[in-house]
Amino acid sequence: MIKKLFELFSNDIGIDLGTAYTLVYLKGHGIIINEPSVVALNQKTGQIVAVGTAAKEMLGRTPPHIKAVRPLVDGVISDFDVTEEMLSYLINKAEKISKKFFRPRVVIGVPSGITNVETRAVYDAARNAGAREVHIVEEPMAAAIGIKIAVKEPVGSMVIDIGGGTTDIAVISLGGIVMAKSIKIAGDRLNQDIMTYMRDEFKMLIGEKTAEQVKIAIGTVSEGENLEAEVRGRDLVTGLPRQVIVTSADLREAMSGSIGNLIDGIKEVLEKTPPEILSDVMRGGIVLVGGGALIKGFDAVLGTVLKIPVFVADDPLTAVARGTGIILEDLVFYQEVLLPAHDELPPQ
Repeated sequence: MIKKLFELFSNDIGIDLGTAYTLVYLKGHGIIINEPSVVALNQKTGQIVAVGTAAKEMLGRTPPHIKAVRPLVDGVISDFDVTEEMLSYLINKAEKISKKFFRPRVVIGVPSGITNVETRAVYDAARNAGAREVHIVEEPMAAAIGIKIAVKEPVGSMVIDIGGGTTDIAVISLGGIVMAKSIKIAGDRLNQDIMTYMRDEFKMLIGEKTAEQVKIAIGTVSEGENLEAEVRGRDLVTGLPRQVIVTSADLREAMSGSIGNLIDGIKEVLEKTPPEILSDVMRGGIVLVGGGALIKGFDAVLGTVLKIPVFVADDPLTAVARGTGIILEDLVFYQEVLLPAHDELPPQ
């Protein structure tokens, strides 16, 4: 009876806690927030100036006393207090859309292979931010549920979640992750590769935001396409503003090392996967989710190298958030896919 009252008078919120972007799902409303995981802090007063989109606009443009920080590095919490503030902001924003009497129940997606200490940090940050009940699920599992893979069936499926800070590679069967690997090669690393390439080849300094924009505009892994884009930055020789034309071939060269390492990581997971499950993956193919799934030509190149069909999920950016929403619809059914509850974790 009390449980039903809680369900009736409190919100259910799903959060995809990403290094680059955080998405929030509100039961009955769908995905209501999709904002950068950035917080702007006033270092003189210790006050939060802005969160999300407004804070990202400040990256590289703030006076010395205002610092725009990303509280999550490689998918895990690097600044507990700032993460707590960000979660509090997101939960309060969701609560304003649908006001309820009790505090919300929250499901949070985290990278696979997260440690107990890191899990506890996520749990504590969410509780301190206002959640009544916190459940944690690994992102590739949430993504698989979000793209309607029958994760509880005795059939092997492979999901690769290419996010901002990490790429999670997971083979799933019977409601559990059979084989997984979390690699710190993802969108942020590719941005760094582009910045390094621009510095070395063009003797020009560009910011992370510019690198990301040019990656989205003309970045491709396959040989066929060759697009061009204007890139503005600072000349390292003269120190003055400069503009150059960059091609897809330049970006392909810049990203080739990281893409090669990423493919090696995927091969490593496949090599360790039991043969029966591997045969299921060969039949069903590999599904790409996350922002990195949108890199032009990556699915085709991966399919050619692995000789396994590779597909990009519909709306790959929201797969994890949609998965947390589906879990919230039936927490009892999906109980076994969640990480152990906070009180079951060993002490720090």
